Amino acid sequence: MKTKKEKEAYLALQNQMALLGGGKNRIAAQHAKGKLTARERIHLLLDQGSFQEIDKLVTHRSKDFDLDQQIILGDGVITGFGKVVGRLVFVFSQDFTVFGGSLSETHAEKIVKIIDMAMKNGAPIIGLNDSGGARIQEGVVSLGGYADIFYRNTRASGVVPQLSAVMGPCAGGAVYSPALTDFVFMVDQTSYMFVTGPNVVKTVTQEEVSSEALGGAHTHASKSGVTHFTSHNDAACIMDIKRVLSYIPSNCEDQPPMVSYEPLSDNEWRPLLDNILPDNPSQPYEMREVIMGIIDEESWQEVQPEFAENILIGFSRIAGRSIGIVANQPMSFAGVLDINASKKAARFVRFCDAFNIPLLVLVDVPGFLPGTDQEWNGIISNGAKLLYAFSEATVPRVTVITRKAYGGAYDVMNSKHIGADLNFAWPMAEIAVMGAKGASEIIFKKEIREAKNPQEKHQEKVDEYIDKFANPYHAAARGYVDEVIFPRETRDRLIKAYEVLENKVDSLPRKKHGNIPL
Repeated sequence: MKTKKEKEAYLALQNQMALLGGGKNRIAAQHAKGKLTARERIHLLLDQGSFQEIDKLVTHRSKDFDLDQQIILGDGVITGFGKVVGRLVFVFSQDFTVFGGSLSETHAEKIVKIIDMAMKNGAPIIGLNDSGGARIQEGVVSLGGYADIFYRNTRASGVVPQLSAVMGPCAGGAVYSPALTDFVFMVDQTSYMFVTGPNVVKTVTQEEVSSEALGGAHTHASKSGVTHFTSHNDAACIMDIKRVLSYIPSNCEDQPPMVSYEPLSDNEWRPLLDNILPDNPSQPYEMREVIMGIIDEESWQEVQPEFAENILIGFSRIAGRSIGIVANQPMSFAGVLDINASKKAARFVRFCDAFNIPLLVLVDVPGFLPGTDQEWNGIISNGAKLLYAFSEATVPRVTVITRKAYGGAYDVMNSKHIGADLNFAWPMAEIAVMGAKGASEIIFKKEIREAKNPQEKHQEKVDEYIDKFANPYHAAARGYVDEVIFPRETRDRLIKAYEVLENKVDSLPRKKHGNIPL
């Protein structure tokens, strides 16, 4: 029978073994790739001394392929809870030094337990992924483990925020867990995601492609839109996660965190906003300059900056209040709505609505992108996603029309007709069924055709249409725009708007769920 001291020594040895993961050599190999270990990542993420690990001594159950000779405590994933800047979070961090971070039955059970705990306690889930995929030696139980995780991800969606950092390989079925979560972070040059790897792609399609080109961070940031944030290294990725957490609440019942704010002067006017829009309505301008002129200083956190650049989405603050921003970007395709822009914005709107984050929509949209490519690939159903997302949202919603708001895109971009709370327009705003050139060609077709100088007559009618119809005053007369304001007044109006909407109460009709046009 062991003495008390022997038992304590045994526990200390077990803890020491668990901390080593796959051993010193594999830890060194991890560092040689420019990657941190699973424990180092958790140490960077959580407040000092706040991490409470659970299931540290779990081991796999496989008795095949000599795996029973390789019993490593923790079985390739570190799970537990702690605090980020004083706020409770639950975290799992896959350990690539243990069987390549491969997912086994017990590995999956540990992750499932953490997600269940997070839901019960109303705290965010942060997954640090670094895994070679399912553990082949365990067969179907590893596949079942993935499905158990996917099921929990889906159940947790909209209940607590879920953030996934891909900090190494993530292939095959493993990719679907991050895809089911709210935001995906990737690390440049050391992480990749794909359903089928380069070898399978070559076998099936004869394409030669590298892992980086197929599913690297910049591929998913710019081409697929799968990832929302790209970081230079592991440490930067952790900092990006912490920054995003600072804008969002812990759960769907909570309110977004407020930060203290002291105004610099008695009024919140920003005169620089008056000089951003060019006189020529066809000339582009940088919508980010408008955003910077409205928000609190250094509070802009853009989401998916490399994907669908004709629309901007991101978190920010106005007078210390966390908000989500959706804005057309005239510098890219004149700010038109296309398939990718619609999907990008719709998903962000739904996230903000799920977690009580007020929305600000900045509108300069000439319409939907025309063309066979867009029509054949479903611009109708994809554009309807954004329409559905705004129409369904019950959070405070404020719109500012800076310039163009044409056709169906006017309706879709958080118009009064689909439930926006307050709508403002700048005096340069053009709210109409279509642009002046196209509209005048239709309305005054006969007059232009019969004129001695059709080109001169056309320009005359374009100017007439602009003066009579392409302005915000018809919409203001109808109450579709609540106020036409000078650009410099925008921030002041928004501060007051979000204050008055702070206690807004709205609800959807009773139903199981809607049927968004997926």
